[in-house]
Amino acid sequence: MLPNPDEKLDPRVKRTRGLILASFESLLAEKNFKNISVQDVTDKAQINRATFYAHFQDKYVLLETFISKMFMQDIEKRTLNVCSYSSDNLRNLILAVCEFLGRLHTSCAQPHQQFESLVESTIKKQVFDLLSYWLRKSKVPTDIPATVAAWAIYGLASHYSHMKKRPILDKFVDEAFPLVAVNLEQFA
Repeated sequence: MLPNPDEKLDPRVKRTRGLILASFESLLAEKNFKNISVQDVTDKAQINRATFYAHFQDKYVLLETFISKMFMQDIEKRTLNVCSYSSDNLRNLILAVCEFLGRLHTSCAQPHQQFESLVESTIKKQVFDLLSYWLRKSKVPTDIPATVAAWAIYGLASHYSHMKKRPILDKFVDEAFPLVAVNLEQFA
C-alpha cells in the first residue's frame, strides 16, 4: 500500500490543514489561481497568516498538496493504491486520471499555464509512484517504463480534458489503453 503522509499528523493539524484546503478549493471555483492570494485563503479559512505558513510554504505548495490529496482520494476510492499491475488496474488508472482532470478543469475558474504545469507535475509524480509500486516486484528496472506510462497517461488525460467535444470516456480510454499498456505488459 502506498504511504499516506497525513496518517501520523496530530488531529488539530489535520483539522487546520483541512480547513485551509477547503477554503482554497472554494476560492479555486471562484477565481483564477493566479489571482488567489495567501490573504484570500486566510480570510476564507478565518485563520491568521502565521497559521497558514506553519502548514504551507506558499500558495504553490498549497496547490500541490490540494491536487495531490484530491487525486489520491480518487485513487483510494478505486483501491488502486493497494493493487498490483494488471490490465484492469491500468485501464482504471487511465480512467481515473481522465475523470480527475476533466473535473478539475470544469470546477476551477479559468485555469492558466502556471496552474496547469503545477497540476501536471503533481499528477505525473503520483502516477509514476503508483506504477512503480505496482511494478515493485519486477526483476528488471522499471523507472523508464513507469516514466513513459505516467507521461502518456497524463498526456492522454490532458488531451481529453481540453477537448471541446469530448467523446464518451470509456470509448476514449479503450482507444488509449493499448498505447500505454504496450510499455508495461512485459512486467505483468
